[in-house]
Amino acid sequence: MKATENNTGKNVDTAINVTNAVLGALLFSSPWIFGFRADPLAAWNAWFCGALALFIALSAISRAYDWEEWLNLIVGLWTAASPWLLGFFGVVAAMWVHLFVGLGLVAFAAMELRRIYLTS
Repeated sequence: MKATENNTGKNVDTAINVTNAVLGALLFSSPWIFGFRADPLAAWNAWFCGALALFIALSAISRAYDWEEWLNLIVGLWTAASPWLLGFFGVVAAMWVHLFVGLGLVAFAAMELRRIYLTS
């Protein structure tokens, strides 16, 4: 388990974790914002994945470890693929929100993992 504590990457790490927290909050609130709370599968997936992404991001702000980024990567991949895996791709707003947030989580997790393993 590698900690991502170094002076050069601390600001980048904090910015990425705050961005991930915003993405998690957006996903969590998206059933109300984008009006797909009537679809239980899409709404519950957004609430669960959004809360999980938000929790991971907030816990990583104080001290981040590589396992948190791996978990972010998994949550992001699931979130992006879930409209097709769970069958709610026909709910267009839910599909786009899940895809956008999921790919964002994947991109930021990949950036963090690259930074962790290239600077160690």
